[in-house]
Amino acid sequence: MTAGTPGTPGSAAAAAGSRRMPEKRRAIARAASTVFGREGYTRASVDTIAAEAGVSKRTIYNHFGDKEKLFLSVALETAGELTEVIARLADRHLHKIVDLEADLTAFAVDRARAVLAAGDHYALGRTIRAEAGNIPPEVLDAWLDAGPLASQRDLTAHFGRLAGLGLLRIEDPELAATQFTLLTFSGAADRTFFGAVHVPEAELLPGITAGVRAFLRLYGS
Repeated sequence: MTAGTPGTPGSAAAAAGSRRMPEKRRAIARAASTVFGREGYTRASVDTIAAEAGVSKRTIYNHFGDKEKLFLSVALETAGELTEVIARLADRHLHKIVDLEADLTAFAVDRARAVLAAGDHYALGRTIRAEAGNIPPEVLDAWLDAGPLASQRDLTAHFGRLAGLGLLRIEDPELAATQFTLLTFSGAADRTFFGAVHVPEAELLPGITAGVRAFLRLYGS
C-alpha cells in the first residue's frame, strides 16, 4: 500500500498505523515475557502468547517469525534492560569512591535488590537456566552476551580502574569481577531461587556484607 502525501487522509492513516504497530509489538513482547517466564520455553505456545497479548498468531509470526525468534528477541530485550540498570548502579557507587567497603557494599546490595525484584524480567533468566538443554545454543549465547557477560565486562572495567588508582590490588580484573559476584550475589540468588521465592532483605544483607569483606581480604590494597 502506498502512503498518501503529507496532510492527506492516506498519510494520516499510515501514520496512525505506524504508531499502532510498535505498540502491538510491545504488547506481544510483554505477553511473551510473561508466558515464557510462567510456563517455560518448551511448554509456552504461540497460541497462549497470542491470547495473552490479545492478537492473532499470524500477527506474532508477522512481527517475530517464529517462537525461537520471539524468545530470543524478548530475552535480549529484558537482559539488556537489566544490564543497563546494573551498569547505572555500578557507575553510581563505584565511579567515585569515598569509602571502599561501604561503596562496594552499597553496590552489591542495590544490585541484588534490583535483580531479584525484576519480576518478569528475571523470570526469563530462570527459564533459561532451567531449560538450557532445550533452548537453541545460539539463543543461550546471545542472552549470555547481552546479560550476565555484559554486566561482568562492565564490573571488570570498574575494578581495573580502581586497581589503577591503587584502591584494589588486582592482577586479573575479570577474575576479580567473577569472584565479587560469587561472594556477594550468588548466595542471595540461590536463597531466593533466583528471585522466585521472597526472602526478607534483612536476611540477605549479612551474607552480602560478609562477601564484600571476604573480597577485600583477597583484593584490598
